[in-house]
Amino acid sequence: MIVINSKNSKLKNIVILATGGTIAGTGEEGKTTNYQAGNLDIQTLINSVTNLDKIANIYGEQVANVDSNDITITHWLTLANKINELSKQSDIDGFVITHGTDTLEETAYFLDLTVKTNKPVVITGAMRPSTATSADGPLNLYQSVALAASDLSIGQGCLVAFSDGIYSGRNVQKVNTFKTNAFNSIEFGCLGYMRDNVPYFFNKSTKPHTVDSQFDVSGIDKLPIVSIAYFNIDADPSILDYFADKSEGIVIAGAGSGTFSSNWVKEIKNLETRGIPVVRSSRIGSGIILRDYTIDKYSNCIPSYTLSPPKARILLSLALTKTKDFSEIGKIFAEY
Repeated sequence: MIVINSKNSKLKNIVILATGGTIAGTGEEGKTTNYQAGNLDIQTLINSVTNLDKIANIYGEQVANVDSNDITITHWLTLANKINELSKQSDIDGFVITHGTDTLEETAYFLDLTVKTNKPVVITGAMRPSTATSADGPLNLYQSVALAASDLSIGQGCLVAFSDGIYSGRNVQKVNTFKTNAFNSIEFGCLGYMRDNVPYFFNKSTKPHTVDSQFDVSGIDKLPIVSIAYFNIDADPSILDYFADKSEGIVIAGAGSGTFSSNWVKEIKNLETRGIPVVRSSRIGSGIILRDYTIDKYSNCIPSYTLSPPKARILLSLALTKTKDFSEIGKIFAEY
């Protein structure tokens, strides 16, 4: 529970849950490299954003303070359960999560599937540390709070606000390793734009999310382990057997439209006899993976549709909390 003492009764009450990342990073003054992620605490972040208190009443909580490569499923479960619990408070209007950018899209999709509220949930980060010249974190955080405080964001699922863009947690991808406009939804475009503290929506996600999602992680302290196997020319199919010994499901980052060699097909058939579902995704960042009868007639692979390998991993892991039936898992992928 968070005690809300609204400083301005005309403004929304927004909770910021901080997890670290570059947005909380520090390094040599003016430089964008050689910094330590997750150095600043949430209150320092809040204090660094000019006029934040003029668009919302802000309440901060430090959930973690790590590089996003060190985010774990435990962090995901903590975030989802905390948001689900706090959203029951009628005096809390929305949430912002600060996060490192490298794995931000994964956390956004997990929350999109597991948060059980229509209240706005927005995740953001930064490509430059707080000590860099023209750090992008303050504006991203300012616009994320504004987005979470907007009635237009209600019922939109987990949103990502970054570099003036608004994206759905399902479709967003990090598409650049360097630039500040590092996120996009290649196939579907953004949901809208931010100008200063005003959101403009033009699209919305049509896939089930938040309150319409069937996945409930309350009372769960771990998820089924799903591994990603990357296919390339002459890739050793024994990697699939290795993962099978450690996982309950496997996602293949295949070539082209999720394809792989005949040697891999043979190994996949062996996995299926062991009851291990295999999802076909693609190492390409755009397009759609559908049933491919040149491959799938020899196996019972599940297509990932438009989900990237990391996001297919998330959906398969959650699907395995509901069923181990290949056909039912296939229906879940078709729906979500």
